[in-house]
Amino acid sequence: MKSSLTALVRHELDHARQGSSGRSAKTVYGGNERTLRQTVIALRAGAKMEEHECPGEATLFVLHGRVILTSGEKSWTGSTGDLLIVPEDRHALEAVEDSAILFTVAKIR
Repeated sequence: MKSSLTALVRHELDHARQGSSGRSAKTVYGGNERTLRQTVIALRAGAKMEEHECPGEATLFVLHGRVILTSGEKSWTGSTGDLLIVPEDRHALEAVEDSAILFTVAKIR
């Protein structure tokens, strides 16, 4: 099976820009029945994913744009091509500019 992440990023960014939440997402691999899950998440500039728990070990790969990942007092900025390790503690994500990430998680809970 093959997926074009480039095309999916364009599609999801269009939806994020038009939607009231400023976000859009599509799971490209996995789901509730699998341990590994990969999801493309698009956020328009200024949109946030409020603080939440992580369901397992996770990374986010910035496919487009620039984001800030925060956990408590710590923060990490990621730009196109950067890979960020998602902390196991509660964390939040904000798009500094229109952005898309590939969120990968191995669910342990």
